[in-house]
Amino acid sequence: MTVDDDVEKGRPEAIRAVPVRHPGRWVAAAVVVVLVAMFINFLLTSDALEWPEQRKYITSDAVLRGVRNTILLTVAAMIGGMVLGTVLALMRLSANPLLSGAAWFYLWFFRGTPLYTQLLIWGAIGSLFPTVGIGIPFGPEFQTWQTQALVTPMLAAGLGLILNEAAYMAEIVRAGILSVDEGQQEAASALGMSRMQTMRRIVLPQAMRVIVPPTGNEVLSMMKNTSLVAAVPFSELTFTAQTIYASTYKIIPMLVMACLWYLLLSSVLMIAQYYIERHFSRGVGKNGSARTQRIRFRGGGGGQ
Repeated sequence: MTVDDDVEKGRPEAIRAVPVRHPGRWVAAAVVVVLVAMFINFLLTSDALEWPEQRKYITSDAVLRGVRNTILLTVAAMIGGMVLGTVLALMRLSANPLLSGAAWFYLWFFRGTPLYTQLLIWGAIGSLFPTVGIGIPFGPEFQTWQTQALVTPMLAAGLGLILNEAAYMAEIVRAGILSVDEGQQEAASALGMSRMQTMRRIVLPQAMRVIVPPTGNEVLSMMKNTSLVAAVPFSELTFTAQTIYASTYKIIPMLVMACLWYLLLSSVLMIAQYYIERHFSRGVGKNGSARTQRIRFRGGGGGQ
C-alpha cells in the first residue's frame, strides 16, 4: 500500500523526519579551527617571543622570588580581606545605625576609589603621617615611630590589598547571610542561641554555598591585582619581569613569561575552587534547591 492510497482512504500521511541542518555551526567551527591554527603557528614561528630567552629566566631565582611574593600577597590579602569583610558584613546587618553607617562609609570609600591609587597612597604613607605612636587620643603620646621605617613595602602592599578586598568580601558575605531563611535564625533564637552563636553555627555554614563561588573569583582577581603593588613598590612577579627587561630590553619575552606563570597559578586555583564548591554544594541540586532523598523502611509492616 502506497502513501497515496493512505491519503485517499483518509489516513494521515506518514511523517518524514528530515534532520535539521546547522550550517552556521560548521562555519563557526571552521573559523575557530583556522584561528587556533594561526595562533599555534604564531607561537611556534614568531621571533618576537624568543622562547630560549624565556627558558633562561622562567625558573631563575629572581622570578621564583617574585612568584613566591605573589602567592604570599594573594594568601595574606584574601585571609585578611575575608576576616575583615565578615566583620563589615555583620556591621552592615546590625540594627545599630552607627555600626551600619560606619560599614557603609568604608565600603563606599574603598569600592569607589581605584586600587592603584590606594596603593600609591600606601607607598607614600610617610608623607601623610610622618610618625605613628601610642598614647591618649588628642593627648600626649607615650611612644612614637617613623612611619616610613615602620611600614615596609611588603606591609604597605599587604595592607592596601587587604583593606580594598575587605570591601568586596563584605558584600559577598552579606549576600550569603541574606540567602539563609530567616526562620532558621528565629528557631536558633528560640533555642536560646545568641546572635553570634547563630551566625557561627547556623547561618554562616549554610551561607558558604553562596559565598564560595564569588570568593573563588575574588582569589583569582586578587592574584592578578598583586601586579599593581609595583606602585608601592614591591617586588612581585610583574615587577620582577619589568626589572629584568629594563636591563635586557627583552620586553615581550619577559611579559609573556609572567603571563605563563599567572596562567599556571590561576589553573591551580581554579582546580581548588572546583573541589571547594563541590564540597559546599553537597545536598544541593544544580538549580540551587535542596535534593530530596527517598527514605525506605525495611522490615515487616514498614511503609514508604
